[in-house]
Amino acid sequence: MHVVYASISDQIGGWAPTLGPVVFALVVFALVFAGTGLLIGAFVPFLTGDSLVFAAGLVAATLPGVDIWLMAAGVGVAAWLGDQMGYALGRHFGLPYLSKRKGKWIQTAIAKSEQFYERWGWWAMVIGRFMPWARVFVPVIAGIARMNYYKFFSANLVGSLAWGVGLTVTGYFAASIPAVKNASYLIAAGFIVASLVAGFRNWRANRG
Repeated sequence: MHVVYASISDQIGGWAPTLGPVVFALVVFALVFAGTGLLIGAFVPFLTGDSLVFAAGLVAATLPGVDIWLMAAGVGVAAWLGDQMGYALGRHFGLPYLSKRKGKWIQTAIAKSEQFYERWGWWAMVIGRFMPWARVFVPVIAGIARMNYYKFFSANLVGSLAWGVGLTVTGYFAASIPAVKNASYLIAAGFIVASLVAGFRNWRANRG
């Protein structure tokens, strides 16, 4: 897993010298947005997901003209806007839109996302950002289920910024601290576990 992840990150990082810092940043933002906003992440999850964001952080550490904090903030905002588009698609077009997406992997991911959303609700938006299959479909399913928009807004903002800023900054520091690169998924896993624990406690409190 780490070998494939590193290979893809290296390939993405190779775009930067050719594109230049400004165009590279815009391409990263566009792909992050399209990953969930246009459901492209269902077909090319690595290109529009963790590897892209991690590589963007690596590039920010090595390519002059790429500011890490602008890159991290831009990725977080692009992720948030993409999920907003996914929610709008689900709310206005619903299941007929998803049913047109062919492929066993996609249909399986949709089913898993539905179960995930039904179980976790608000927290599904936060936790789902760290899961390739969930980040694509959970926002759409939240729209289909007509989740309260203000709840969706807040959960989406927390998840998008935690994922986008966190993973981009992790990539940045991995350029000078190799151990951080190896621990990047452990960091994400720690956040997911913390979110699950908090979500369970919230569910218990609501039952009481």
